[in-house]
Amino acid sequence: MVIADRLRALREQKNMSQGDIEKRTGLLRCYISRVENGHIVPAIDTLERMAQALEVPMYALFYDGDKPPKQEFPTTGVAMGWGSSGRDARTLHRFRRLISRTTEGDLKLLLYMAQKMSQRNKSGRRRRP
Repeated sequence: MVIADRLRALREQKNMSQGDIEKRTGLLRCYISRVENGHIVPAIDTLERMAQALEVPMYALFYDGDKPPKQEFPTTGVAMGWGSSGRDARTLHRFRRLISRTTEGDLKLLLYMAQKMSQRNKSGRRRRP
C-alpha cells in the first residue's frame, strides 16, 4: 500500500478537501497535494498531524482493515530486547509508571537534559555534564 493513496482515500472518504486538511494541520495545500501524488514521503510528525486532521488513529494510515491490527510480540530469542524479562522488565515498568505521572513541564525538562547529554562535541566525544 502506498501512503499517498491511503491519505487521499481517507480524505475523500471523510468528504474533506485539501484546503480542509491545510486548515487543520497548518501544512500548505501544495505540500498536501505533493504528498498525495507520491512526490514527497512525509515525516512521521507530518503523518501524525494528518491523522489528527482526518480524525483517524495513526495505524489507519498504514492498515486497511476494519478492526485494529492484532499486536504480536516476540516471546523468545534475541528479538525480545531490553526490558522484556527479569530485572530489566521491572526497571522498565517502574520507569514507565514514573514517567506517566510526570507533568508536561518536567517531561520537557527531562527530555531537554537527555538531548543535551547525548549531543557530541566537534571532536566526536560526548560532552561532559
